[in-house]
Amino acid sequence: METIKIGMVGYKFMGKAHSHAYRDLPLFFPKSIHPEMKVICGRNPEGVAEAAKQFGWKEYTTDWRGLLDRDDIDLIDINAPSDVHKEITIAAVQAGKHVFCEKPLALTLKDAREMLEAVEAAGVKHMVGFNYRFAPAVMLAKKLIEEGRLGDIYHFRAWFLQDWLIDPNFPLAWRLQKDIAGSGSHGDLGAHLIDMAHYLIGDITEVIGMSDTFIKERPLPTNMAGLSATVSDNAEKGEVTVDDATLFLARFANGALGSFEATRFASGHRCTNSFEINGSKGSVIFDFERMNELQVYFTDDSADVQGFRRVLATDPAHAFAEAWWPPGHTIGYEHTFIHEIVELMAAFREDRQPVPNFRDGVKCQEVLEAVDLSIEKRQWIKISDM
Repeated sequence: METIKIGMVGYKFMGKAHSHAYRDLPLFFPKSIHPEMKVICGRNPEGVAEAAKQFGWKEYTTDWRGLLDRDDIDLIDINAPSDVHKEITIAAVQAGKHVFCEKPLALTLKDAREMLEAVEAAGVKHMVGFNYRFAPAVMLAKKLIEEGRLGDIYHFRAWFLQDWLIDPNFPLAWRLQKDIAGSGSHGDLGAHLIDMAHYLIGDITEVIGMSDTFIKERPLPTNMAGLSATVSDNAEKGEVTVDDATLFLARFANGALGSFEATRFASGHRCTNSFEINGSKGSVIFDFERMNELQVYFTDDSADVQGFRRVLATDPAHAFAEAWWPPGHTIGYEHTFIHEIVELMAAFREDRQPVPNFRDGVKCQEVLEAVDLSIEKRQWIKISDM
């Protein structure tokens, strides 16, 4: 198997990111199985036709079900809004297609578990889109933890701060509607933090949270594209049905304590996706706005040079670095998606499940829903009870 033929559902923000990854992978990872960009699908004929031409897809369609009947499609890439993830996934695997689905996996934990059951029953490959795992600096943090160089882990604190909803006149985009998005900052941004915690620290055992929606109503949009939208003068308003900000505390199975904050109302923060980990032998700090760097501290350094050091994760010693540029030449957001697709293609070559997969998506959904329940009940909730 030298190519995997892709049918992709969705063509906006994530559709562009995935398309870029498929296009660039063969150039920088020539020994990988190559993705073949067969068909892109979207609801708007003019929009998807333009995207197909711009992104480099051979064909376009407005009928995702038609993709499932084609023998020349191996994998369905789902980056459409969250409310269609379950329907497309289950239909795809029943047709024998492999699935790569963006996060969050579904609107509810029940739906996510049904999706996992479907892919496992079908015996297909399945992956969920947690791209931030694939930043080389994050993978260095994972390596330091696995090698015991940070010692026993005591604290994991994470925050994902954005400010694109500060303006109360920003339109009521689909991401602000619970029946489409599932949740607001919690499921959109917090899901990445939860997956990062699972990847780096391990299972979360219990949580307690709080949330708020600061702007209760917004103008109805005339057009939506990615994270942007337009609105007409004197537009009617609709109810915002998701959270604007969610914070929660957590305990981990290994005894560590965690804190998580996700908001779209942090003025001045465009995409501050960060974490800090403190252990008995050292600490690390990561900020995605400086994604090539990891701040590292070791307690056994000599007293006269103790302090956080900046490690630039671009040398060949770091994950994926040999495929890119000379040391010191940095990479960007789009490269995390390329690395994600490298892992997906490697799973086909090695006949295994890629990581992260739908099991990781369900684990994330368990925590998301446990936090929601804790907010409702105003008490700690055990993940094992979900």
